[in-house]
Amino acid sequence: MLRRLTQIFVRYAERYIPDPYLYALILTFVTAIAAFVFTPSDVNKIVASWYDGIWAILAFAMQMALILSTGVALGEAGPVRALLQRIASIPSKQSGAVVTLFLAGAFANWLNWGFGLVVGALLAREMAKRIRDVDFGLLVAVAYMGNMVWASGLSSSIALASATPGSALNIIEKVTGRITPLSETIFTAYNLVPTLLVFLLLPVVLIAIAPGEADMKRVDPERLLREDAPVIEPPREKSFATTIENSPLFTLALVGMGVAYETNVVLTRGFTLDINGMIFIALMLGLIFHWRPIRYVRTFNKAARTVGPILLQFPLYGGIMGIMTGTGLAAVIAEAFVAFSTHGTLPFWSFISSNIISMFVPSGGGHWAVQGPFMVPAAQSLGVSTAMTAMAVAMGEQTANMIQPFWALPVLAIAGLGIRDIMGYCVMALFAGLLLYGGALLVFA
Repeated sequence: MLRRLTQIFVRYAERYIPDPYLYALILTFVTAIAAFVFTPSDVNKIVASWYDGIWAILAFAMQMALILSTGVALGEAGPVRALLQRIASIPSKQSGAVVTLFLAGAFANWLNWGFGLVVGALLAREMAKRIRDVDFGLLVAVAYMGNMVWASGLSSSIALASATPGSALNIIEKVTGRITPLSETIFTAYNLVPTLLVFLLLPVVLIAIAPGEADMKRVDPERLLREDAPVIEPPREKSFATTIENSPLFTLALVGMGVAYETNVVLTRGFTLDINGMIFIALMLGLIFHWRPIRYVRTFNKAARTVGPILLQFPLYGGIMGIMTGTGLAAVIAEAFVAFSTHGTLPFWSFISSNIISMFVPSGGGHWAVQGPFMVPAAQSLGVSTAMTAMAVAMGEQTANMIQPFWALPVLAIAGLGIRDIMGYCVMALFAGLLLYGGALLVFA
């Protein structure tokens, strides 16, 4: 039954879901119309908010381009490629592949979302080279499904902001005057129990929904092997230039500076891992594993080609987020759910409203900046845990990602697929996430 239902969603997605760029365009106009109808904003205000949002996301777009390029370049390094190949060689059939891939990708996402997205996509490609009878769209979808636990993990932007004194996004501190340690957010029963259930139950769901041999959409392993072939250094006459290009001395010096900086940060401020930190670590590891500078340059240039398909879409999502925040539309949605929430249901309705807002504001930090100022005071007035309410918003953001293409773009760029190839499967993951995380919030509240 689950397989038949999934195939209906897969066919629907292939027929009706447009290219991610068109998806973002349609979402832009839907957001603009909603802002005009549900807020007092006029056309000029909506257009101005849209324009400002386009440029406000440029720094983040650059971060995403770098995390994708440095991550793929790191995956091309000999030791990392060998590790990925070893993991990819564990399963021999489609059922084993989806289970292994999900567990590895979800664990990587729990550690750090950027690391998880890249690892999942690279593993999907490696598995597709080895297993002929496997649906490549399913593999890539599974690689992305691991992202459903990121906001319940160690890189959760809402949890980390709430634990950081003076953070601009520490809305709990601004309202209550107290810091919320991770022991009250990430390391709690209401967060760990549903997350553990995702690790245990979703692999079972994936086996059930996987297409049979007749319905599989296979990929040519030879094509993947050609595309992923290591960069061959063309022979050049030995000279001063080639000696410098192949000397590891500059690599060692640069990595030494990086290690010195990170050591000082850990000793003075403790260990934290944000987007910049993830890019920096991927860069340093990539440099040292490739050893020769020119080898890393050529591999990075090859990896940077995956960035092209997504660069045009990030500004569009920036414009959408600009409309949501600049016109107050996100606040209208949040307040509507707060209006009928009670002591026992506020976390759950925070979770549901977060799923809706995340379709338009898919950035964890930006999302919390919009929704938090309404949810935290409501939690305080109803006597509900502000930490649980904050994590409910985080959980909603990660489950909504299953049908929001924004965070799938890096995975799709690495895999070479479109959103329509994976959306049908991701809908089933959304249902599972809504049930497990939403149910946990109702039980533990």
